[in-house]
Order: sequence, then structure tokens, then C-alpha cells
Amino acid sequence: MATPSLRLLPEPYRIKMIEPIRILPEAERRKRLADAGYNTFLLRSADVYIDLLTDSGTNAMSAAQWGAMMIGDEAYAGSESFERLQSAISDVYGFPYLVPTHQGRGAENLLSKAWIKPGQSVAGNMYFTTTRAHIELNGGIFHDVIVDEAHDPVANLPFKGNVDLKKLEALIKKVGRAAMAYVAVGAPVNLAGGQPVSLDNLRKVSALCKANEVRLVLDGARLVENAYMISQREPAQKGRPVAEILKDMCAVVDAIAVSAKKDAYVNIGGFLATRDKGLYDEASNLCVLYEGLHTYGGMAGRDLEALAVGVREMVQDEWIAHRVAQVAYLGERLAEGGVPIVRPIGGHAVFVDARAFLPHLTQDDLPAQALAAWIYQATGVRAMERGIVSAGRDEKGRNHRPSLELVRLTMPRRAYTQTHLDYVADGITRLYEKRATLPGLRFCYEPPRLRFFQSRFELAPVKVNA
Repeated sequence: MATPSLRLLPEPYRIKMIEPIRILPEAERRKRLADAGYNTFLLRSADVYIDLLTDSGTNAMSAAQWGAMMIGDEAYAGSESFERLQSAISDVYGFPYLVPTHQGRGAENLLSKAWIKPGQSVAGNMYFTTTRAHIELNGGIFHDVIVDEAHDPVANLPFKGNVDLKKLEALIKKVGRAAMAYVAVGAPVNLAGGQPVSLDNLRKVSALCKANEVRLVLDGARLVENAYMISQREPAQKGRPVAEILKDMCAVVDAIAVSAKKDAYVNIGGFLATRDKGLYDEASNLCVLYEGLHTYGGMAGRDLEALAVGVREMVQDEWIAHRVAQVAYLGERLAEGGVPIVRPIGGHAVFVDARAFLPHLTQDDLPAQALAAWIYQATGVRAMERGIVSAGRDEKGRNHRPSLELVRLTMPRRAYTQTHLDYVADGITRLYEKRATLPGLRFCYEPPRLRFFQSRFELAPVKVNA
């Protein structure tokens, strides 16, 4: 493999503690993959060399975060740790009311239960798996109002996560204002390849919602990355500090549901933040039922402390610049080797276009699921499927058929070096060279909800040309 021409920004940190990892021989990986039913979620962590399954809770915390954990106030009620977290959320995001949760889907559950009445509609810029599941479990109907370009992996536009304002306006007119529970904007859009939303688009969505008295919510799991991409790609915001852009995004929405296991570097935690007192009161009461008291939300005091520090660290420009640069480096290395990826490269992951990688497979051959499996078998690198398996089924049991079949290579923050990324790129490039030999998969076990986590697969029948 030729020496890469790309160079990565130097890390804004030094390594103080290490965790040993090992790579199994390929014969062993082949066996472990089959034992896991060809589902990378069912692989043992010990059998994975480089883990790019997710950046959720897999990040390296800072010395300041570890130190803060030592002063965690574990009081059941009235914890000082909660007060410090509340202060950080108010300072960084600008919201006066906070309900902590054990992770992001806890916040999604509280929001959905508080604001959705059965039969109401929720509009969003492409679905996310757990978000749509909570919407539907609470009787809501999800509608996709993302721009059409989001469904094209090679459309190299800066803000493919934007809401299509005409689609949103038409939906509100069709169902009526009273039938709209809220609009949920993901920023960036995970299943579109980590594509960001522009500040201009978000402001226009906010104005449309206010004119129609419809509430607006942000999925803030990776909002700092979106703010950074705004500072790089949106001319009117060029070069602005990430902290300022983040505050501007939050200023135009009613609430934000956050998995803190991403931007804020922590291994567990989430929250719902809002400026709507009614939502706060209802979510606080529901929190007692589903999470824990509204001042700890299922987290220990030490976790609240680590999160409070992480929220302040995450908006430091040098941290987020390096994080996005790592993702871009991996993407460009793959592209150098001819591997088809989603353009433009997002902020948290490189998304490989499984349809283009495995053109001999149909969507019924589960190409993204298959490719994630073969990447592990060939390299020991764990990735994840974002295609028909993740999309699930509709109310009649039919597969949702998304236009995108992607494999996500997700970058944990502050965890891997450039050498690791070169290994990933070289291994997947070698796999691409023998792509025509790679088979598809079929379901052999499928749970009723969020099937991509626990489904098992078997090799699809080999096709014989007539």
C-alpha cells in the first residue's frame, strides 16, 4: 500500500493511560462472526481490534472529568452534582430547565410521552431509529421532511441535513396545526451520513413553526459537530466560535433531547433541556417513573460531575476541530483507495456506500449488514449497518426500504491514533479489491423492535446465472 499523501492535525492531548487491544487471526474472526449471527452488535468486545461501532459512550474522558468524579454528591435528592450540571447546561446551551436521564433514549421517551397524543404527527429530517420508535410507541406518526439531496450519497452539498421547508409547510397544512405534536430536527443527520443542518435553515424552520404554533425540538447528541461544520461551511458563520453557534441553534428551539455519551465525552448520561415550563414539569414527573428522581435521572452523582465538565470541554474549538479532522482523514484515505463513501464527509463517522461497494447484491441481500460483517472478518474492525435492517418494518410488517445502504465507521473521541486509522483504511481498501466475491445475508432471527441490535443472520443462497 502506498504511503498516504494526507496528513492529520496533531492531537490536542497526550496519552496518559492505555488499554491493551489485540487482533485475532482471521480464522478465529470468521468463527466469532458466525457465532454472533453475522451481527456486529453481538460480537464480544474482546474479539474486536478497532471498535468503530459507535461513538456513544466509547470516548476517552479527560483528567478533569476523572478528577470531578471524585467529588460526586451521591445524595438521593438535592445533589450538589446536579446543581453543577444544571449550571453547565444553562451556560453552554442556554436552557433554564433541565431533566437528566440515563441516556438519550430516556430523554426521547420523556419528550414523546409528554408531547404526543395518539394519532398526532411528528416531522423530522430523516428518521433516527430510537427516536422514531419512541414516537410510534406513543401513538405518533413520523413524517420525513429532509431535502431530497440527503438520499443521494454522492451529492456533495454542504448541508444535506436541511429540512425541506416546502415539505414541512405542506405537511402542516395537510394534517392541521393541532395534529402536529412537534417538529424534531436532527443536527447532524446520522442516517444520511452525518450531514449537518445550516443555522439559516434551522432559523427558517423555527420561523415556520412559530407562525403555525408548532413546537420545535433538536436532537442534540452531536450538536457541537454540527456547529463546527456550520463554522466551516456556512459563509455567514465562517470562523465563528463553536460555543456561539451552539447557543444560536438552541435559541430558536423549544427543547433539546441529548445523548450526552457523544459530544460531552462521558460513558453514560443524557438529558432533556427546555425553556418550556410545562414540558419541564411533565417530564420531571415522568422522570420519577422511568429514570429516577428528577435531580439525578438514573445517573450517579459522579456521572453528573463528569458530564458537567464534559459539557464545558466539548465547545473548545481545538477539541472539535481535531475530532472532525480525524473523521475526514479516514474518509479521504478510503476514497484514495477507491472505496465509495458518502460525500461530504460528516463529523462523527465515515459512511461507506454499501450499494456501490457490493453492486451485485440486491437490497434483499442486506448489503450494508453483509459489508459490516465482512469488514470485521477481514480486518477485526467493528462497524455497523445503517440500511434496510436499521429501517425496520411498517405497521403492516413490510420492510421500510431506505434509499441509502450504508456502513458506519464511527470515530470514538480521543481514543484512536492516525496509525489505527491507516490500518482501517488499508484493510477496507484490500477488501474492496475482492468485493465481487462477498455474499449477502438473510434474517434467521428478528426481534419486533429495533431489530438491528439483536437480529441474527445467515448466508444468503448463492446466485447462479442462468
